[in-house]
Amino acid sequence: MNSKKAKPFPQHWHPILLKEVKFYKNLEPTEQKRFQNRMMQFLSEIYIDSVDVELVELDKILIAASAVIPVFAFKEWYYPTVSGVILYPDNFNEDFEFSHKSKSKRIAGVVGTGRLEGKMILSKKALYHGFKNSNDKRNTAVHEFIHLIDKMDDKIDGIPEILMENANAIPWLKLMHDEMEAINNDKSDIRAYGGTKQAEFFAVASEYFFENPKLMKRKHPELYQMMAACFRVKV
Repeated sequence: MNSKKAKPFPQHWHPILLKEVKFYKNLEPTEQKRFQNRMMQFLSEIYIDSVDVELVELDKILIAASAVIPVFAFKEWYYPTVSGVILYPDNFNEDFEFSHKSKSKRIAGVVGTGRLEGKMILSKKALYHGFKNSNDKRNTAVHEFIHLIDKMDDKIDGIPEILMENANAIPWLKLMHDEMEAINNDKSDIRAYGGTKQAEFFAVASEYFFENPKLMKRKHPELYQMMAACFRVKV
């Protein structure tokens, strides 16, 4: 873990967070302070870089907020499986090409492997879109940080051992496969990508949980309870 001392929170970020990040806006003032500190700790541990796009202050704010949101209920947290986040201007393909001439630019974010081990690649367009509509159940950056949490037991498989008591794994697996079946039979409002594999289901369901918890509680009460237990959120 990087032991670099966190810099003080820039006070002009507070109104930006209030405007851009609904999760932050909904916190009590003392909790907002804790959120600020957690953001600065994250920014002291992880470098943020960009390719073919200027890196601006709001990029760092939204990336750090995305990292803090899923683990905010935990007193201490750091991401040991990532050292840096690289921002691309737009979606990209499997070869990390994003120019207007590139084909199949479907990827909005990815946790790197191989030569990109320890890196997260994010589309700036998708990063901003994730915070523009807080009720659409989608947030690419949060999705990718969920994959990093899942990866802490050395595999991204939709069963994040660090979040789950062992006793929870079996009912979680059953619930997950039931929900994936519903998605694949077009009987769920959880987006289709969640039906492709376990790891994606967990990340997609987590996006839904943090973006629109009230809707999930109403439409998927059992899943909501399971996610709340995972992320230590009081219900």
